[in-house]
Amino acid sequence: MPPAAEGLAFWLPLTGAAVIALAVVMYVIVDGFDLGVGILFPFAREESWRDRMMLSVSPVWDGNETWLVLGGVGLFALFDVAYAIIMPAVYAPVLVMLIALVFRGVSFEFRFKAERSRPLWDRSFFLGSLVATFAQGCVLGAFVQGFTTQDQRFAGGPFDWLTPFSLLTGLGLVAGYALLGATWCVMKTTGELASWARRMARRALPAVALAMAAVSLWTPLLDAEIRTRWFSWPNLAWLAPVPLLTAAAFGLLWRALGQGGERAPFFLSIALFLLGFVGLAASLFPMVVPPDLSIWDAANTPKSQLFLLAGFAVAVPATFAYNAYSYWVFRGKVGEDAAEAYHL
Repeated sequence: MPPAAEGLAFWLPLTGAAVIALAVVMYVIVDGFDLGVGILFPFAREESWRDRMMLSVSPVWDGNETWLVLGGVGLFALFDVAYAIIMPAVYAPVLVMLIALVFRGVSFEFRFKAERSRPLWDRSFFLGSLVATFAQGCVLGAFVQGFTTQDQRFAGGPFDWLTPFSLLTGLGLVAGYALLGATWCVMKTTGELASWARRMARRALPAVALAMAAVSLWTPLLDAEIRTRWFSWPNLAWLAPVPLLTAAAFGLLWRALGQGGERAPFFLSIALFLLGFVGLAASLFPMVVPPDLSIWDAANTPKSQLFLLAGFAVAVPATFAYNAYSYWVFRGKVGEDAAEAYHL
């Protein structure tokens, strides 16, 4: 049970959870599209297309991953009990994700400088993006299905995360990031590459719809409390706008892709992810370690929370400002002559 709503013991964990949720959402959105570009990389027909795809994300990709660091640090410093349970439970996919991100990051630095070994770095960029995305999706699935705990410690096995549900969320996130990457290329590139990216987005969209529908139907079957939360009255009336808005976003995105929209498809793809997070929050809040520990159960002492939240009050706006400035500076399209100029 949460403490009295008028005290710091109630509001500090709630604020900390909101900060971590913001960092996770920002990471998934901003790093999602550049991971998606990597997933689409080997399907690009020409090497100049791959050059332009990488150039479209190379100025911003490293700043995007700042949000991952903020989220991880926040979980450790604000909810160390949750960190101590979640990390052993998903150690394998997190380790695989980090290794994949290393290979992917190195490919950014080496690919344009390489000649004979360029195919190797192309594969590294693709495989790093694909494996990192799938691992993130498996972590999400493991989180939603919950963890086995005893005395506020992880009491499960090293492969509890590996279930049909987590594999589904892994595949679903691959499709979702591919959609984000394709709509990013629609917005940031020109000519035949932009047309190809539009076709790839229209192919990815049904897969994303199918994955979201499957996860949405499966999640209530994992836990009776989630099922009651979604299908009891009056919760049903309060939560009904989430799937309705999601269906509307799918329809608008399909139409925008068909009508030649450039910016709208990308922002509608982001809207789909945001609606997915709303649905996840509606299913799990206030649990930080499903199904047993709430954010208040796992919160650190108020002094440590105040200390870290004071730091976040500086770090989060600074990260937003840095990201916004980077996107503003590199706001133009990557034209057909960009790759040739880069190689000169």
